[in-house]
Amino acid sequence: MPYPESTTVSSRPGNRPGGRSPSALPTVAPPERDRGSWLRFSPAQPLFRARAAQRLAVLAYHGVTDPRSFGAQLDRLRQLATPVSLQAVERAVSEGRPLPPRSVLITFDDADRTVLTHALPALAARRIPAAAFVIAELIGTDRPFWWHEAAFLAQHGGQARSLPADGRPDQLLTRLKALPDPDRRRTLHELRVSARRRPPGQEQLGPDDLRALRAAKVAIGNHTMGHPCLSRCDDATVAAEIVGAHRSLTQWLGEPPTAFAYPNGGYEPRADSVLRGLGYRLGFLSDHRLGPRLPAHPLRISRLQVDSMTSTRRFDTILSGLEPAVQRLRRHPDGD
Repeated sequence: MPYPESTTVSSRPGNRPGGRSPSALPTVAPPERDRGSWLRFSPAQPLFRARAAQRLAVLAYHGVTDPRSFGAQLDRLRQLATPVSLQAVERAVSEGRPLPPRSVLITFDDADRTVLTHALPALAARRIPAAAFVIAELIGTDRPFWWHEAAFLAQHGGQARSLPADGRPDQLLTRLKALPDPDRRRTLHELRVSARRRPPGQEQLGPDDLRALRAAKVAIGNHTMGHPCLSRCDDATVAAEIVGAHRSLTQWLGEPPTAFAYPNGGYEPRADSVLRGLGYRLGFLSDHRLGPRLPAHPLRISRLQVDSMTSTRRFDTILSGLEPAVQRLRRHPDGD
């Protein structure tokens, strides 16, 4: 599951001056920086690293909460790999030519303001390209992500018919994602009208910010209008979420986006057909896997989940594919 869409919310910098601080939102403890870093000393790590040289690693970040740690990851990336752009992946697909060995693409989902304020300076200083997938209906607003808002409202007395009154806070997001999309939206409305407090504003990127990112070699991609669980949407909503965001991004950027990241990281065949009709060339999952240097399914490209606070030792084992393999083995000891 993508890291920031937990039922609790980490503080975000960049709220508008005079606005309520995001520290009023519920917070989570920082991730363990060295969790899993012991794998770096495994005799399997060199084998996985050699195999990874012939694979494509697409890193899926969300916000950048620790610029110094993120910079160390980028420095490590330049030592171990070859950073590539979204356009380079598109060319590889269109020309049928595999990317260079050890190719790595950096991506950001949801694209909060830390992509502009924290990630972009570190990327630009090292001349590393990236891609950011944005939620179109939030651009130019101060609305929080819906999963942040739901967590805040529930912690401040919000109730809804579809949620048990004594439900565990850490299960809130799981319950909301399991609902058909109309029920999810209705539940959010009920939480809003019943909660004692409204969540603080969270300044989002604006159209000018998107253009600034693109000018600095951070490509902008489609992440739907409102980040629903597409598998819980009807056909019309799947199309409306993708097409609506596509039109907005085309208007802001002056050109249509050609890459898409599936909300919640899971492949949705109905989205695939809409994307093909709009001329999209690339689509990205969040399945915590490496992929081939020439993507066999350009609208289903695997990505590795990583956090800006991950230690460089653990970062190595994610980049090699060793930690993802161990995680899959733990979840499915009898095989995938």
